[in-house]
Amino acid sequence: MAGIIYINIMNRDQGNLSKQHISVWHDTNNDNSLLYSKLTENLITDVVIVGGGIAGVTIAYNLSRQNLNVVLVEAGSIGSGETGRTTAHLVTALDDRYYELERIYGKEKTKLIHASHKEAIDFIEDTIRSESIDCDFLRLNGYLFQHPTDDDNSLEKEFNACKNAGLEVELKKGIPGTEFILKPCLEFKDQAQFHPLKYISGLSKAIQRNGGKFFTDTHAREISEEGIITDGDFKVNAKHVVVATNTPVNNKVVMHLKQYAYRTYVIGALIEKNYLPNALWWDTGNFDLNSDLAPYHYIRLQKYNEDFDLLICGGEDHPTGLPDADGKGISESNRYDLLEKWCRTFFPIKNIIYRWSGQVMEPMDCLAYIGHNPMDSKNIYIVTGDSGNGMTHGTISGLLIPDLILGRENKYEDIYSPSRFKIFKKGSVFFKEVAGGFVAYLKNKPDHPENENVYEIKTGEAKVVEIDKKKYGVFVDEKNELHFVSAECTHLKCIVNWNSDEKSWDCPCHGSRFDHLGNVLNGPANSPLKYYSEDEIIRD
Repeated sequence: MAGIIYINIMNRDQGNLSKQHISVWHDTNNDNSLLYSKLTENLITDVVIVGGGIAGVTIAYNLSRQNLNVVLVEAGSIGSGETGRTTAHLVTALDDRYYELERIYGKEKTKLIHASHKEAIDFIEDTIRSESIDCDFLRLNGYLFQHPTDDDNSLEKEFNACKNAGLEVELKKGIPGTEFILKPCLEFKDQAQFHPLKYISGLSKAIQRNGGKFFTDTHAREISEEGIITDGDFKVNAKHVVVATNTPVNNKVVMHLKQYAYRTYVIGALIEKNYLPNALWWDTGNFDLNSDLAPYHYIRLQKYNEDFDLLICGGEDHPTGLPDADGKGISESNRYDLLEKWCRTFFPIKNIIYRWSGQVMEPMDCLAYIGHNPMDSKNIYIVTGDSGNGMTHGTISGLLIPDLILGRENKYEDIYSPSRFKIFKKGSVFFKEVAGGFVAYLKNKPDHPENENVYEIKTGEAKVVEIDKKKYGVFVDEKNELHFVSAECTHLKCIVNWNSDEKSWDCPCHGSRFDHLGNVLNGPANSPLKYYSEDEIIRD
């Protein structure tokens, strides 16, 4: 997908935020191997892959090891999308509870679900070793502790379901090595973490050694069974096409009726070195905020310098384009404040030096969609619906899709099939969110539909206005210049909302996002919002 536009606010005062909207992974990856040349010729290949995150790169890696010719195109740089915005937990302790998975899929398939994520982590570890990739990989324990708003028996239910699925798990009274989290918890053995950009950088080098080709700053404008056509009108003809763009840009409706986009937020805070043991932490979620999909928090450590570790804390999710979906008056930027408040409740953090956000695709039935694109040619494959476990789901796609392309059986094919359609409790919650997005779309009308005074919009702010019966998104930059874009999302023409934190136009219907000039940041939209100059809109 389109590369993310990062804003780097450098502040020499350590007491203030120094890196706004830049993930620690982008800030600490000094390897130029994530940038390649732009496609400038027509090509013929066995497989073309659209999307340079962990899914696309892992698929390319495993196909290249089978002596297939592989071409990967990415509109930004490798890892510029959600892979570079993750917190990089590698877990079998999934975001969705195992007792829910067991209820939806039954015990035997739930065992397969656990096995697939375990295999993904083992694959990452084995590949790091075989390819000599230095990416801070570490095996460690994970701890799920109970939020005060959760049911008293939720941990016991999860413990029993985890044991049924084959996880190595223990029920404990508190988290070892932490005197400040004296809460019941589950201890998950053999989890992991890594530096995601260093990892896919190492994979990219291996792919090149195997004869694979990468092209960055190369946007796939058209995708078909014959291959792709780029913005530069160059063609890549291929026997197989893989769309690994977080949410499929080649699928207008079908897949977007089965998943919903959420924004998630991350802070990186300094904490005294070695104060905490290396581990992963999660709470079970605040059910007072949302009784159906309780927003939860997730925490890990990362090496920083001689004096400090970096505590990486994420959470405070909300539907994309709807920061106040819960009606509590919380904006996008407020989410960081809530994260900091929550963190300081449990951890003695010092300065906040990173803030960034990402996008999670939440499927109605908890699992990613990996395989043949429904209602499409059999040679077109998709990867989407990460469900908050994008690093392992992306790796699973690298184990599954090559088998589909090569005509080999894979035991995970059915459970991850994009054609499945299951409506359970979580499915009904999903439809609530879809309905909420649609209502927001219908309600998103300017306060003054006629004769809107765009010159009253303040510097750095934006608004959807209606001029001559057409809706525009208007942003006022630091020079007080007005920028107009069509307010209709290029996916299915829903009206976008302004994201004051990321300075982006976000669609509440299916999660497409655009920068202030209309360029695509997140799909499923695959073309920009039409841009207008002030002179084109404002006439005497």
